[in-house]
Amino acid sequence: MRLFLLKDFLDLVFPRNCLLCGRTLYDHELNLCLICRGTLPVTSYHLRPVDNDLTDKVKGLSSVGMVMAYLKFTKGGDSQKLLHELKYRNKPKLAFELGSLYGKMLVQQDYAKNWDFIVPVPLHPVKEKRRGYNQSEHFGLGLSEALNVRLSNALIRCKFTETQTQKSRLQRMDNMEEVFQISPYAQVNTKSFLLVDDVMTTGATLCACANVLLANGAKNVDLVTIAAGGY
Repeated sequence: MRLFLLKDFLDLVFPRNCLLCGRTLYDHELNLCLICRGTLPVTSYHLRPVDNDLTDKVKGLSSVGMVMAYLKFTKGGDSQKLLHELKYRNKPKLAFELGSLYGKMLVQQDYAKNWDFIVPVPLHPVKEKRRGYNQSEHFGLGLSEALNVRLSNALIRCKFTETQTQKSRLQRMDNMEEVFQISPYAQVNTKSFLLVDDVMTTGATLCACANVLLANGAKNVDLVTIAAGGY
């Protein structure tokens, strides 16, 4: 009884609100209300994972398999608001929830059997310390729980890169050279990986990570992000 009273008191003093619409959340709602979850700009990439505009984007950069994204990015839209929450408002549980939601969709397509490990794109330790967490890792943890596929921090970011916002596709790839390495504890050879990140722009970062995995004997690498589009 005391726990229920304490929870009611905390909800009164620190109400939990939907990150998109601001409505008060019910106990079974985590970060988004059911209404906002139902209106998220969900893509259909999981229905055409090897033939879509994202696979076209990475052609010539890496020999990856499937390329998918949970949400369609639109400037000023819900997906941008969620990415902003992840990057600047310390919301690891939101990243986990988005991974769980998308993972359940991928389970329906029977994709889980394709992967031995889920691997997040790593942040540089300095940036991760400043942000407090790696949003891609927590997205991967949500996917991991839904898909029942282990998460592995198989990649290490060993070089701090400058912002890529104003760089071209090829400039971004050049900027990614020798940025990532395989962790000495990782199992890579003959394994299949689902590589995950928060957003895909040109695909340079994801492809650089995929190329490191493939160069170290990975059997296959597929890509998934929280959002993609005209970023």
